[in-house]
Amino acid sequence: MAALFSFCPSLALAQPGIAPEAASGTIAKDAASARRHMVVAANPLAVDAGLEMLRAGGSALDAVIAAQMVLGLVEPQSSGIGGGAFLLHWSQRERRVRSYDGRETAPAAARPERFLDTDGKPLPFFDAVVNGLSVGVPGVLRMSELAHRRHGRLAWARLFAPAIRLAESGFAMSPRLNQLLAAERFLRDDPAARALYYEADGRAKPVGALIVNAAYADTLRTIAALGAEALYSGGLAADIVRAVRLHRRPGDMTLEDLRLYRARERAPVCNRYRRWRVCGMGPPSSGAVTLLQILALLERKDFAEAAPNSAAAVHVFSEAGRLAFADRALYLADPDFVRQPVEGLLDPAYLQQRARLIGERSMGRAEAGVPPGALALAPAPGHTSAGTSHLSIVDVRGDAVSMTTTIENAFGSRIMVRGFLLNNELTDFSFEPQADGYPVANRVESGKRPRSSMAPTLVFGRDGRLAMVLGSPGGSSIINYVARTLVAILDWGIGVQDAVALPNYGNRNGPTEIERGSVYEGLVGELRARGHEVRLLDMTSGLHAIVRAGQGWRGGADPRREGVARGD
Repeated sequence: MAALFSFCPSLALAQPGIAPEAASGTIAKDAASARRHMVVAANPLAVDAGLEMLRAGGSALDAVIAAQMVLGLVEPQSSGIGGGAFLLHWSQRERRVRSYDGRETAPAAARPERFLDTDGKPLPFFDAVVNGLSVGVPGVLRMSELAHRRHGRLAWARLFAPAIRLAESGFAMSPRLNQLLAAERFLRDDPAARALYYEADGRAKPVGALIVNAAYADTLRTIAALGAEALYSGGLAADIVRAVRLHRRPGDMTLEDLRLYRARERAPVCNRYRRWRVCGMGPPSSGAVTLLQILALLERKDFAEAAPNSAAAVHVFSEAGRLAFADRALYLADPDFVRQPVEGLLDPAYLQQRARLIGERSMGRAEAGVPPGALALAPAPGHTSAGTSHLSIVDVRGDAVSMTTTIENAFGSRIMVRGFLLNNELTDFSFEPQADGYPVANRVESGKRPRSSMAPTLVFGRDGRLAMVLGSPGGSSIINYVARTLVAILDWGIGVQDAVALPNYGNRNGPTEIERGSVYEGLVGELRARGHEVRLLDMTSGLHAIVRAGQGWRGGADPRREGVARGD
């Protein structure tokens, strides 16, 4: 139900938040080419699973489910059946984009003060994460089943075979997973996770060690036979509720919360950028709206004329980000609880007005605007942590899927149930339910979905043909990662692999962020001369993109993670 709140634009400030998944080095990669179909995902074993489905005559949707089940095994820090996802689907036959919401929901017992201490102060981030209170009702399986009924070609059970095989026979510990496990402070406290990933002395199992997850194989076998309902009722649901409620810091999820969960189809959000049509996921994700605002502001400031990798380009891009993130902080939340001014935020006259605020010097912190149709709201100071993954897939029929999937923080709540980790997605809500007396749109409420930054994206040419499939993990930085990749390809003509590998930069209405160790560090002096506060960060994107290339496709995978692009 929509709420009417009071407006306080001076509060619309981004918070520095918690760093997303840690960096683990880079891996040089080449672009992949294919004529028939292509999969780009965060682990080669997941890509193999997706290609297995496509070679068997399956659809892009079949392939994404198979790949996701493998990612939950080999990349447990990022996603899995204990989490949620947003999915965009392109049907070539129908020439239609559909978007699916598998975002987690708060239990019925959740209240706005959920993450406040006894003095009414926000809990330290990890005090909120590592407990049962952070766990939202998982959504990815319900969403996958809903989309499969409409777009699948293979039998549901067939999609789980690759992950079941790997879980039973074992997979080799990857360097990235090993590094994240070694640095992880809390996962060893969960007995099941400790037995699976750590030696008796508490050290992470070494790179190349065989990880056999028989419990996950049994779980997937049950879901393959009984459908997604197996997670939402019966013994598996009871085990989830038991793990949440019997944690040393217990949560309040019930069997009824699981039984009542529903995935939703929502209208995609699309807008023009120069001669392209760009589509993404609307609220409760802030990804598409914020991304499209950034692009619209860049277009109005002749961004394409800026030299690639120049201080002028980073300046304009960062100022556009300030304005878009100011609006994001104030307005965007679960549309079932707060009416969303999406049309107003993308209104051409409003965007032209906002673009006039971008000058030769940095504006500092931006205040939110007042778009047409906006309700009066207060902003959501929040965290920017993310254990997230992205998959881009195109099949032989020309159908495509862009899906971003997450358990929020790396390794989620650190609670393992039957071989998979539960999310900590509820810490994506604002910890503070109000600011200076004004209610926050993204506050915790019973049954509500927390705001997300996930930005699965599809791009279409002037002729209506699918031109690009892309997305990334990375917390609220996802929006900047995707935006800078789009302009690199669409404005500057950079090839897909080089585009995803470019240094990251951007602004979330705070310091201008530059990827540490990149050539962009040479721009710091010029940016400071323009009034920017500059922060050097490890910016661990995981961009996975596919672009049309003649009669086929070219794919690129981010060198900052272990993903690959492959096709036939």
